[in-house]
Amino acid sequence: MSDAAGDTTAGRVHLDKQSPQAYHALVRTAEAVRATAADAGLDRILVELVNLRVSQINGCAPCLDVHTRAALRAGETTRRLGVLAAWRDTGLFTARERAALALAEATTRPADALAQEHAYDEARRTLTDDEISAVIWVAITINAFNRVSILSKHPVRDASPGA
Repeated sequence: MSDAAGDTTAGRVHLDKQSPQAYHALVRTAEAVRATAADAGLDRILVELVNLRVSQINGCAPCLDVHTRAALRAGETTRRLGVLAAWRDTGLFTARERAALALAEATTRPADALAQEHAYDEARRTLTDDEISAVIWVAITINAFNRVSILSKHPVRDASPGA
């Protein structure tokens, strides 16, 4: 419930603050996954596209904000970011990116067995075993962070210099 000032975090437990040991373990997992992705040859743009697509599906505003800025810093274009939610309907993404995005979506929606099988089949044709593993780990990890932020009602912070 929101108060008169628009604060939707009132009464919410901020999971990262309430259970810092568990949250720091998740951060360490993310660091290991980032290294795994780099070792597998996934560039930062592809990792951020996966982070963003999963965060779009989950509706996690703070993660969308953080990973949009990270994608732009990595060299992603605003045009591709603008159509990411409809990536299947554009020719702007490579076969490798498309396979990774489909696999990330299947990881985020595991109950859709048919979509999962299609995504995995495409990934097998396009990505190496190391890349498949890395994409799935990236998707698992951002899903976890999405849930922490959503359930804690983390706000989108002002990203302007000095804020």
